[in-house]
Amino acid sequence: QVQLVESGGGLVQAEGSLRLSCAASGRIFSINAMGWYRQVPGKQRDLVAAITSGGSANYADSVKGRFTISRDNAKNTVYLQMNSLKPEDTAVYYCAAAGRNSVWWGPFATYAYWGQGTQVTVSS
Repeated sequence: QVQLVESGGGLVQAEGSLRLSCAASGRIFSINAMGWYRQVPGKQRDLVAAITSGGSANYADSVKGRFTISRDNAKNTVYLQMNSLKPEDTAVYYCAAAGRNSVWWGPFATYAYWGQGTQVTVSS
């Protein structure tokens, strides 16, 4: 099993910045990629950024150029730096981990482990 604990959410004004962190523990060796999803009430959970253990990263078009995902393998932690935040970025953000041989990006991405979620609210 893998445990994921997120931190760093909160309330910020539009054009502001936040950094989310996700610390992983447990069977770390089984993880290939880690990603950040977000979800607003009544809508599906969307994958916004992901990064592999080798450092390859992808971003949803809606956050490209504003969000940066990174990881510190020594600390088993992944980060999501969010800049130029917009009210439409308001959501619960979830950290997730994909096992080896799992699809880590796209509509068929499969993430087996999830954090508890952290609220990000961007005021206009």
